Amino acid sequence: MSANYDAVTVGIISISDRASSGVYEDKGLPALKEWLGRALRNPIRFQERLIPDEKEQISATLIELVDAGCSLVLTTGGTGPALRDVTPEATLSVAHKEMPGFGEQMRQISLKFVPTAILSRQVAVIRDQALIMNLPGQPKAIAETLEGLKDADGSQAVAGIFAAVPYCIDLIGGPYLETDEAVCKAFRPKSALRPPAV
Repeated sequence: MSANYDAVTVGIISISDRASSGVYEDKGLPALKEWLGRALRNPIRFQERLIPDEKEQISATLIELVDAGCSLVLTTGGTGPALRDVTPEATLSVAHKEMPGFGEQMRQISLKFVPTAILSRQVAVIRDQALIMNLPGQPKAIAETLEGLKDADGSQAVAGIFAAVPYCIDLIGGPYLETDEAVCKAFRPKSALRPPAV
């Protein structure tokens, strides 16, 4: 990592009753760290949390991470229709603005694989100067929704949601995120581009 890249603090939250109580190993946090470590050129400081499906605790954790300086907060888990799935409600309750396009695109990507993608209720919101996004619970689906889908020749067939994240964070006053284009090519209008860091 170059010292010329802005450092970024990223909050990652895995939301699961069973993983948080030790019934099984959490796979969400490692999957988020692995993908972000490949995708971002910026030095990343992670704030990690593993918590149960409790709406008030999820909301409080989101507020805590934004207040701690996270420019990006990613959650995994708790976005289906089951009675205990309350991540979207908890996320919307702390929102200053909703960003519905992220959830729409996540469902479009997942529908390429499973018809039950329409049961997913992921949302994205802005709170202060942070973007908060709910991601799917499975590590494979996390990577697919962030990265998008590539054709056999490696060209982008369906854009992943992360392509829009760096410019969104620019617009809300966060650090300038630079991606590894082999993983995810961020899109910015020409007027928003900085010269490449050396």
